[in-house]
Amino acid sequence: MGTPLGDFIRARRDSTQPEDLGLPDRGRRRSPGLRRSDLATRAGISVEYLTRIEQGRDRNPSVAVVNALADALCLTPAERAHLRYLTKITGGECLGARPAPPPRQVRPAVLRTLELMEPGIAMVTNRIGDVLARTGAFEALTRGTGLLDSDTPNLTRYVFTDPRARSFFADWDDVADEQAFDLWLGPSVDSHEWFTADLAPVAGPELTRRLNRHVVPRRGELRLNHPSGPALRLLRETLELTADAQQLVVFLPADEATARAVDSLRHPSYDGRLRVIS
Repeated sequence: MGTPLGDFIRARRDSTQPEDLGLPDRGRRRSPGLRRSDLATRAGISVEYLTRIEQGRDRNPSVAVVNALADALCLTPAERAHLRYLTKITGGECLGARPAPPPRQVRPAVLRTLELMEPGIAMVTNRIGDVLARTGAFEALTRGTGLLDSDTPNLTRYVFTDPRARSFFADWDDVADEQAFDLWLGPSVDSHEWFTADLAPVAGPELTRRLNRHVVPRRGELRLNHPSGPALRLLRETLELTADAQQLVVFLPADEATARAVDSLRHPSYDGRLRVIS
């Protein structure tokens, strides 16, 4: 049985072409990407040891080996951070190991900060996608999309299970990769049970495939097709609330047309009140 660490290394090896690393093309290969022997040589380890890591038979590679594999695969800083994280959870801190569920309460100081952002577009969320608090402008932006229809709105569930999400997010594939990736960063007893019992059965292979690919998202410009008509382009600034395992996400119009469209969406019903899910 594989491990998150082994799956990630194998996925990155399969997606790396020899010519990208300056290696000669040796003709037809049984599988796409980089040969296991080429990666082992570049990392300074044996093919047998690399095979054990990829197949999950070695769950505790040393820091030196992990760094050597990162160097050999030319991983980006974000991919290196993910590799280190997967090494940690593969070595014993698996997806059910943390005793506390992700907190759903938003601290008063965070709520006050969110209030100061009115009438801007902002929300507080956690790694499994719960929308815990939002500004009135965020409500206006998502009105009619179905995202906030639930008493406990969850962005991950919405992306993978609501057909409206595929038209709302112009780059749905990228957003789906983001939500799947973030599930790796929020493991706990509660979130793992939610994933296995509630999300995975209804999300199906789209989610499972993206989880196993371990694609580190770029999180670029967010393009939305609002049900009322306008096409929106938004920039995102994410503030990590590390102590709370939450994030404060601010959405900024990327152009004047979006700013005008957001203004028209916001004013008809904006009442200046925060919405909090507890």
